Amino acid sequence: MWHNGSSLRPCFRPTNITLEERRLIASPWFAASFCLVGLSSNLLALSVLARARQGSSHSRSSFLTFLCGLVLTDFMGLLITGAIVVSQHAVLFDWRTVDPSCRLCRFFGVVMVFFGLCPLLLGAAMASERYLGITRPFSRPASTSQRRAWATVGLVWATALVLGLLPLLGVGRYTMQYPGSWCFLTLGPEPGDVAFGLLFSLLGSFSVGLSFLLNTISVATLCHVYHGQEAAQQRPRDCEVEMMAQLLGIMVVASVCWMPLLVFIAQTVLRSPPAMSPSGQLSRATEQELLIYLRVATWNQILDPWVYILFRRAVIRRLHPRLSTRPRSLSLQPQLTRRPTMA
Repeated sequence: MWHNGSSLRPCFRPTNITLEERRLIASPWFAASFCLVGLSSNLLALSVLARARQGSSHSRSSFLTFLCGLVLTDFMGLLITGAIVVSQHAVLFDWRTVDPSCRLCRFFGVVMVFFGLCPLLLGAAMASERYLGITRPFSRPASTSQRRAWATVGLVWATALVLGLLPLLGVGRYTMQYPGSWCFLTLGPEPGDVAFGLLFSLLGSFSVGLSFLLNTISVATLCHVYHGQEAAQQRPRDCEVEMMAQLLGIMVVASVCWMPLLVFIAQTVLRSPPAMSPSGQLSRATEQELLIYLRVATWNQILDPWVYILFRRAVIRRLHPRLSTRPRSLSLQPQLTRRPTMA
C-alpha cells in the first residue's frame, strides 16, 4: 500500500500537473453550463412526467414510476457532483489543504459510484418490468404495480448505496483523480482495488446486458403480436409501443455512455504489469483516458430525460402527422367479452 507522506491521507495519489494545466483542463464555465443544461433537462422531464401520470393506466403508471425514479436520480447526481466540481474548477483549491481528512473525497467517491450504478440498475429493472408486462400480463396484480415499482426503485437505491460504501469498509479505495478535481475508485493492483473495480464494472455491464436481452424479447413479442394472426383485441396499444421505444432509447444511451468506462476499468485493474506504479501513480495517458470516459458517462444524465421527452406519442405525431390517422389499436392483454344476456 502506498502513502504520500506521513501527514497525508491515502486518498491522495502523486500527480504531476501544474496550475496552468489545471486551468486549461478545468473550465468552470463549461462545467457550470453542462450542469445547468442537465438540471434543466431533468426538471423539464419531471414536469412532463407529473402531467403524464394523471389518468394513466396501471401498467403505464408503473413504468412512469420507474422513469420518475430515473430522472430524479439523474437530477440529484448532477446537482451534488456539479456543485463540488464547479466550485473546484472556479477556485482551483488544493484538495489536500481543503480536505486533509479525505472526508470530502470519500463522499465524492460514494456519490460517483451511487449515481453511476443507479441508472444502469434502474434500466435493468425497467426492462424486467416491461418484459413481465408484455410476456406475462396476468402474472402481477394491477392494483399493486405502482407500489411495487416504488419498492423496486428503493431497492435499487439501497443496492447502489451499499456498493458505494464498500471502500469505507475496507474493500477498495477512493482516491483523487486527474486533474485533481474529483475522486473515484482506485485503479490499482491491490486486491481490494481490483475486487471493487471488477464488482463495479461487472455489475454495470451485467445490468446493460440484462436490459438488452429482456428488451429484445419484449420487442420480438410485440412484433409477433402486431404481425401475427391474433385477434384484434390482443394487439398492443400505442402506449405499450411508446414505452418500449423509450426503454430502448434509455438502453442505447446507457450502453454508449457507460460501456467504454466499464470496460476500461476492468481492463486497467487486470492489466499485467499493473497500470499503477508502487508509488500510486498512473501514466498520463491512462489518467486522460479515465477522464474522457468519465465525461462521456456523465452525458447519460443529460440524455436520459430527453429520451422520454422526445419519444412521446404527442411529439412523434407532430413530426409524423400520418401516425395520428392510424386506427387505434387495443390492449395487448386479452379482453373478456361479455355474453349477451337473455331478455
